Amino acid sequence: MTTQTSPHNWEPFGFVPQATQDSDILAGLGFIPGLRELLAVRQVHALEHATVWVLSESGGPDSPRVRSTAAPDNESLGGMSTDTGFYLYGQVKAGELRRAVLTALSRLQNGEWDLAIHPRCGTNVSVAMLLGVGLTFGFNQLLPKSPLEQLMGLGLAATTANQIAPDLGLVVQRYATTAIPFNLELEEIRPTRDMWGRSAHFVRVRWVN
Repeated sequence: MTTQTSPHNWEPFGFVPQATQDSDILAGLGFIPGLRELLAVRQVHALEHATVWVLSESGGPDSPRVRSTAAPDNESLGGMSTDTGFYLYGQVKAGELRRAVLTALSRLQNGEWDLAIHPRCGTNVSVAMLLGVGLTFGFNQLLPKSPLEQLMGLGLAATTANQIAPDLGLVVQRYATTAIPFNLELEEIRPTRDMWGRSAHFVRVRWVN
């Protein structure tokens, strides 16, 4: 069974993405150094995730099928975002990747906002690490200093972090590290190598107001 992503999935904090939201921020606060780059990388990050989802779907990147809640995730694909575009890692043809990027961009801009979120995002790993460290420190301060109590606290911190981190990571993605790419257009896709020498395609985008 497939389900259309609903805008209401983005409303628990009273926030619904607006097409002009980042343009409005720049119009009022564009004097802040690095603000445009920060806004751009959030939008690119969402497009990277959506492209991986589209490429992972059965039926090809230009399939009209909407993403199921149990959609497959092709773990051979990965990405890394910058403010000018993203690196796509994995075996994919340039033409297939281009169709996937354009499909992902269209679907994001037309309300399939959950495509912006991905469970393998590095945000989730960072949240899990910070949460684990924070809980460990907290239990260390609250519990008696005997080895047994401290060991119990460490186990409790790890278990709690493991339970909370996945959902918290998705929330952080949704409201902090990604944004719907209303201001992006595809410029080019080219084979390249990243700063570590790994083979990839670089999907370059341009910012439009």
